[in-house]
Amino acid sequence: MDLVTKLFEVLFPVFLIIGIGYWYGKKDPKFNTKFITIFAGNFGLPSIIFYSLTTTNISFELFLRFSYYITLYVGIFSIIGLVILRILNKDIYRLLPPLILPNTGNMGMPLCLFAYGKIGLAIATAVTSMILIFHFSLNILLASKKFSIKPLLNCIPIYALLISLIFVYFKIPAPKFLENTTFLIGYSTIFLVLMSLGVSLSKLKVFSFKETIIYSFIRVILGPIVGLAFVKFFNLSGVEAGVMFIQASMPSAVLTFLVSEIYSPKKISNSIASTVALSTFLSFFTLIVVVFISLKYFN
Repeated sequence: MDLVTKLFEVLFPVFLIIGIGYWYGKKDPKFNTKFITIFAGNFGLPSIIFYSLTTTNISFELFLRFSYYITLYVGIFSIIGLVILRILNKDIYRLLPPLILPNTGNMGMPLCLFAYGKIGLAIATAVTSMILIFHFSLNILLASKKFSIKPLLNCIPIYALLISLIFVYFKIPAPKFLENTTFLIGYSTIFLVLMSLGVSLSKLKVFSFKETIIYSFIRVILGPIVGLAFVKFFNLSGVEAGVMFIQASMPSAVLTFLVSEIYSPKKISNSIASTVALSTFLSFFTLIVVVFISLKYFN
C-alpha cells in the first residue's frame, strides 16, 4: 500500500497540472503560452539548472556520465528512427527529432523530483541539459536541413549550465541569495511548463493515425526497454537507475513540434504534432508502470 501511495503522490500532481492546462486550453483556445515559453527559457530553466546542480552535491563525474548516457541513447534511437522512416519511405531528416528527443524537461524533471527528491531533480537536469543542447543544434539542423551555431549561442540555459558546472567542478558553495532566488523561480517554472504542456496538447491534432501510432510506440514502448537496457548494461542502481529509466521513457518533446513549425513544411509539422500528442497521451498509461517499477526496484 505504501508503494501505491507513493506512486499516486508522484504521478497525481504532474497529471493534474497537465490536465488543468488542457482544460484551460480547451476553454480558451486563444490562450497564448508565449509568455511561459519565454519565461521558462530565459529565467525558469536556467534557475532550475543552477539550483539543482549546485545545491545537491552532485559530482562533475556524475554529470558527465549521464551526459554520455543520454548522448548514446539519442544515438541508438537515431538508428532505430532512420530504419523505421526508411521502411515507411518518409523524410528521414525532418521526422527524426520526435523519435530521438524525449520530453525530459516538461514531464521528466517533475516526475524525477517527486520520485527521488532534489538529487533526482539534479540528475534529471543533467539529462535535460544535454537534450536541450540537441534541440538547439541537431533538432534545428534536421528540421531546416541547415546547420547554424546561432540558436545554441542564443540559448540562455546553456550559459547557466556552464556557470553551474564551474560551481560543481570547483565545489564552490552557491551564495544563499542565489539559492533562494533560483529555488523560487525554478519551482514556479515547473508548474508553468506542466500547465503549458497541457495547453499545447489541447491544440494538437492527430493526422495519419497509422504512422503516428508507430512513431508513438517507438517512444513510449521502446523508450522504457532501452532505458532498462541502460540500467542493466551500465550497472546502475538506486536513484541513478530510476532517473535513467524514467527519463528514457518520456514521450516526444513538444519542442520538436515548435522547432518544426519554424523550420519545416506544414505537412511535416502536422506529423510531428500528431506524434507529440499521441505519444504524450499514451505515456499517461505507460508512465504508471514505469514509475511503479522505478519506485519498487530503484529506490
